[in-house]
Amino acid sequence: MTYLEALILGAVQGLTEFLPVSSSGHIELGKYFLLGENPDEEKSFLREGTLFTVVVHFATALSTIVVFRKDIVEIIQGMLQFKWNKEFQFSLKIIVSMIPAAFIGLFFSDELEDFFSGDIVLVGFMLIITALLLWLADRAKNTTKKVSYSNAFVIGVAQAIAILPGISRSGATIATSVLLGIDRAKAARFSFLMVVPLILGKMAKDVLDGGISMQMDNIGILTAGFASAFIFGVLACTWMIALVKKSKLSYFSVYCFIVGVMSIITGYYF
Repeated sequence: MTYLEALILGAVQGLTEFLPVSSSGHIELGKYFLLGENPDEEKSFLREGTLFTVVVHFATALSTIVVFRKDIVEIIQGMLQFKWNKEFQFSLKIIVSMIPAAFIGLFFSDELEDFFSGDIVLVGFMLIITALLLWLADRAKNTTKKVSYSNAFVIGVAQAIAILPGISRSGATIATSVLLGIDRAKAARFSFLMVVPLILGKMAKDVLDGGISMQMDNIGILTAGFASAFIFGVLACTWMIALVKKSKLSYFSVYCFIVGVMSIITGYYF
């Protein structure tokens, strides 16, 4: 992997982790167009890819923490009081939302790898599903409803489904929240905060399993990817919060539909 590729893939991860266009889908498209069908380049990329993926995901988790630092401090302070306050209840809802994705990740990790084999036709169809979700969410009525425990689980199911490349995690969780009648600002806040423990948990699992190895000659490339993902993550997270409040998800719906159709056509005919 070159520095330019690291910067591009880091930017793609940072932007698409928060913007509802599917980070995993765009990473698959990025690999397809950057590497083409060269098996030697693909093998080299895959050797570096696991550690690189962990690094850029950590960068986006860190960008979430930076953007929501005040919320996170309040939640931690509320939990440390050991009282049944709103902060403690919010943390419990986060835990409930993690259950579906954690279950899939723990027991079906090998099966999931089959979906990340460069099949851009699959990515295309999943992007079209994302487009439909965003289109429906943008037309839902705005309310002041808060996230309930049952809602948290349903949103967690949406997050688990979004493991598929092309289904946007933020798009699926925010759209599901809005369609459940949850306030848009609360939906965006819950969507972004609920993924942080999962990312950190996945990183810890990879480290403990020995699935990643550090090589000093990759430090520069990893640093470039981390910096790119973090900077673009902060920008995208801040921008996305404003867009959700203003009901502007339809713009991303059009984008996902166009990219999805182009991916299908490219996969079938080129």
